[in-house]
Amino acid sequence: MIVAVIGSTGRTGRPLVAELLARGHSVRALVRDPAKLGDLATRVTTVTGDSRDPATLDHLLDGVDAVVSALGPTGKEPSLHTETARALLGAMHRAGITRFVGVSGAGIDIPGDQKSISGKLISRLIQTFGGDVVKDKLAEHRVYADSDIAWTLVRPPRLADGAATGRVEHDAHRSTRSTRITRGDLAAFLVDCLEQELYVRQAPFVATQR
Repeated sequence: MIVAVIGSTGRTGRPLVAELLARGHSVRALVRDPAKLGDLATRVTTVTGDSRDPATLDHLLDGVDAVVSALGPTGKEPSLHTETARALLGAMHRAGITRFVGVSGAGIDIPGDQKSISGKLISRLIQTFGGDVVKDKLAEHRVYADSDIAWTLVRPPRLADGAATGRVEHDAHRSTRSTRITRGDLAAFLVDCLEQELYVRQAPFVATQR
């Protein structure tokens, strides 16, 4: 499969690219600075530009089968994810691509959720004090939910550096018992969702098991 990756140079993006390559996929990586990919840069096709720019996205999606995003939050660009979602949907429609897997956050509430008491409390705190970043992720979900593509937005808890353990728990609406996930486990789960068509048009929780 030829996969376009957005957010490929971040702390989750690099493990994601490595996981895709390890499973035999070809990667077209959207970057602002190719050097930040390190030694992965020689193993992928890079497209330099902004994730909100339609022309850049058209170039990125040329000939690909699916899109995976590990785009991280940034206080400097408070509507980055929503603007990217809108631009990306247009580019996906023009390219005839229907599958998207991305990263949201466990603090986001989705209709049908059955969060634990602690999960509800954490979500309330995140939504109260998270500011524009949380509002952006909520708006991003609405953009994808209102679309006609086969989207998945994975909701991890606290991210921790570390390799994949192969021990994850996940559910469409029930919050996980664990409150952390390694970036390696998150990368592997994103690729699992892509390869196995897991949680289509859903936003599953996922965490590394305790």
